[in-house]
Amino acid sequence: MDCKRIGKLICQLRKEKNMTQKQIADVMNISDKTISKWERGQGCPDISLLPELAQILEVSVDGILSGEINLNELVGGNMNKLKFYVCPQCNNLMTATGDATIMCCSKKIEPLEVKKSDNDHMLEIEPVEDELYVTSKHEMKKEHYISFIAYVRGDRALIVKQYPEWNMEFRFRKQGHGRLYFYCINDGLFYQTI
Repeated sequence: MDCKRIGKLICQLRKEKNMTQKQIADVMNISDKTISKWERGQGCPDISLLPELAQILEVSVDGILSGEINLNELVGGNMNKLKFYVCPQCNNLMTATGDATIMCCSKKIEPLEVKKSDNDHMLEIEPVEDELYVTSKHEMKKEHYISFIAYVRGDRALIVKQYPEWNMEFRFRKQGHGRLYFYCINDGLFYQTI
């Protein structure tokens, strides 16, 4: 750990929040001299204090420990760059349109790798008036099912949650070309162009 870099970051983040050293110290129930010591690089926060400090400064613990906040390049929120994240512990689904550090159940989660659909993982798409009706013959048992489907275009994403022991089906309004992403809990994330 580089105490000088960490201290400089703590000082920068504190000033961005328009807080004094005393205000942070009072919230954390410690001395303002301790905050001053950290900011001067003459010591680092105790590990037990890091979660509370991170919450006050609205940054991750990893961000504090690295001593820098890396900003993403502006990608304009283009949905074609959408990445999907699924927590292996609780199956929580998260998305991001650019680089992100995603944490769930106290662990860092990597984006899912996308594969082109194959014979075992194929959606059936049928036009019905001004909508598309999407179904699949994929089994929907608790041990093996499609967890979600997402229709993604450059300007929008529609995500539909699926549940085991339900029929895998949904309808959405035709809106031009895009991709359908679908996540099998055993085999991963697939896509199909429409």
